[in-house]
Amino acid sequence: MTDPVRVALVDDQQLVRAGFRMVIDSQPDLTVSLEAGDGAQALRLLADHRVDVVLMDVRMPTMDGLTATARLTATPDAPRVVVLTTFDLDEYVLEAIRAGASGFLLKDAPPEEMLAAIRTVHRGDAVIAPSTTRRLLEHLVTAMPAATAPAQHDALAGLTDREREVLVLMARGRSNSEIAADLFVAEATVKTHVGRVLAKLGARDRVQAVVTAYEVGLVRPGS
Repeated sequence: MTDPVRVALVDDQQLVRAGFRMVIDSQPDLTVSLEAGDGAQALRLLADHRVDVVLMDVRMPTMDGLTATARLTATPDAPRVVVLTTFDLDEYVLEAIRAGASGFLLKDAPPEEMLAAIRTVHRGDAVIAPSTTRRLLEHLVTAMPAATAPAQHDALAGLTDREREVLVLMARGRSNSEIAADLFVAEATVKTHVGRVLAKLGARDRVQAVVTAYEVGLVRPGS
């Protein structure tokens, strides 16, 4: 038996934390090892306790989830962060992804989706409920000012045609196995392409690479 994935819950609503804890602790491969009611408390506790994945609310007193995420992911060997969002309110989620979060999860998502998100992020894949991820990205990127795209065109220019193809399919929520099927190549080949895309874009994981694809217009909402 491998050790269970250690999860930290950061949310100012105690009932929300209690509900999440009950679901997570019901799984033999997962355990809640830390709870905090705001970002500042989370950083204090996480300085002394190692966890693997943090579920981080956005709107909290004292220190919000965005600030806490940026500070946490800047530390050595930082845990993966999944930002909790209400979809229609938190246009700040994109900021959290830029700050180093590995993805986001709707607060009203079914329990099995939350559990899958924790396991997926822990594996390092950062592919969380692809349809939800894509819908959220399209919503957020549409709401953004037409902004920072030029700064990242140089990174895209370094991609090969096949790497661009892979990035577009990633942005459409395709998994490695699905991309392999689409491109008629081995899944190991796709993993190599994904790794090169992340390295060239300077992205921590797939979600950050997909954000870049939307920002620079390589992929457009609804495409």
